[in-house]
Amino acid sequence: MRLSFGLEHRQLQVQKLAPRMIQSMEILQLPLQELQERIEQELVENPALELQERDPTLPDEPDEREEPNAKSVDEKPLVVDESHNNADDFERLLNLDREVPEYFEETTRRSASRIEEDSERAHDVIANVAERPESLQDYLMHQLGELDVEPTMLALCERIISTLDPKDGGYFRASLRDLMPADATPDQLQQAEKALVLVQSLDPPGIAARDLRECLLAQLDPDMLFYDELKTLITSHLEDLRDNRLPLIHKVTGYSIETIQEAWDELRKLNPKPGAKFGEMFVPTVTPDVSVERGEDGHYKVNVDDSRTPTLHISRYYRERLQSGTATPEEREYIKRKINAAQWLIESIEQRRSTLTKVAQAIVDHQTKFLDNGPEFIEPLKMQQIADKVGVHVTTVSRAVDDKYIQTPRGIFALKRFFVGGTKSDEGEDVAWDIIRIRLQEIVDKEDKANPLSDDELVEELKKQNLVVARRTVTKYRQKMDIPSSRQRRDWTKVASASGAHAPPHHSQAAAASTGAAVAAPAAHGSNGHGTAHHDGAPTT
Repeated sequence: MRLSFGLEHRQLQVQKLAPRMIQSMEILQLPLQELQERIEQELVENPALELQERDPTLPDEPDEREEPNAKSVDEKPLVVDESHNNADDFERLLNLDREVPEYFEETTRRSASRIEEDSERAHDVIANVAERPESLQDYLMHQLGELDVEPTMLALCERIISTLDPKDGGYFRASLRDLMPADATPDQLQQAEKALVLVQSLDPPGIAARDLRECLLAQLDPDMLFYDELKTLITSHLEDLRDNRLPLIHKVTGYSIETIQEAWDELRKLNPKPGAKFGEMFVPTVTPDVSVERGEDGHYKVNVDDSRTPTLHISRYYRERLQSGTATPEEREYIKRKINAAQWLIESIEQRRSTLTKVAQAIVDHQTKFLDNGPEFIEPLKMQQIADKVGVHVTTVSRAVDDKYIQTPRGIFALKRFFVGGTKSDEGEDVAWDIIRIRLQEIVDKEDKANPLSDDELVEELKKQNLVVARRTVTKYRQKMDIPSSRQRRDWTKVASASGAHAPPHHSQAAAASTGAAVAAPAAHGSNGHGTAHHDGAPTT
């Protein structure tokens, strides 16, 4: 590489976006609620931009203010001090007009009924603001306040409670030693242990547990059904339950498969995350930007919702001020800049409406079967197809559908919902991945739970429906749909019923060992119990 100092001429062709184009793309990408916020911000920052205040639902009322240029024989001069003439007063008003022009804009004063209506709306908004929900810490501290706890113990409990996170289920993940001073004595550590036990005794049961076992054990009650069995399962066999190794549990504990299954059903009633209900549940408010309705001719028609977008116009005062020639050069430059910005915003909003209408209509025209018959009839669609049909760049389509929703006769959907990939059927037809997921769920729901289908067998079942899919694709979709592996889907009660082995709940260890070995051995090696190996992407244990 040669390094040198010097000057040289170089001609380059660089493509840059004009500020007006950048603003237009930003406005296009905004959903309806953010667009409203952007307009409110522009109204505050740009005095040349005005909002049309008149409500068409209210009757027009006469303007109570006289026109500035109107002449009246009864008009009297402004008098501030009767002992002096009024020349200074009028000069003061002229200066005010220059210094604070917004107070002298020629806009219509709002009627009394409009002012009252706006006041009622503001009151309704304040009244409908949701209260801050009670936090997990507040709930636990309120319970502690009702107990007779000495100050030292109370301080330790507060320190423990402050570490509990509702998003983590209310588990105590910290170390008691970390909460104590570095020079804490064994007696102080023992006091901290007592404080943790006290917090764990509060409601909800299982709070401040250090792991899942401790959480579930804290929720057990001696009066519960299968109390002893539940205690054994939680203490020693949680991993076996997770992997559906019921024969292994049967072999170790001597419980029958039916007893284990019934105890497992009771176990599912316990709450593994007792503090999660205090977490902040953010439910976004969805406001459809577009609606679609079927016309009399049977075709679907798209409409962009303009009712929530305020009508904007350029201030008459600033237009006249610019045309009058009385403004200084600095004022003229400022007014021109603000008027141009206001005009760009108004045009960008109109461009957004036009582009969104074209894109949404093209999507609806392609997904007519979805609207007519339901989600299982959705067709593969790419953004490039819509871009070619509308005549815009694919990035424009992406911005137009980003975070926007459409209201249809079948409900409200995100516009991105209609863009799906797909594959080819045996007959050469395009099939959306959504349809494959629906068919996969139907096959799993109808399978024999005593001998569930492996991923290879699911591929064969899909092929019978003319859907050609690779095994790794089936595995990927099964995991995304939270469908367990074939081993985890097996219902061992049906396996026992089919084999005629109904062992009593507490039979001899020899019988348990022989029955358990016969059933557990295939499962332990990833077999389906009939001599064929399963390949469903799940690790074997």
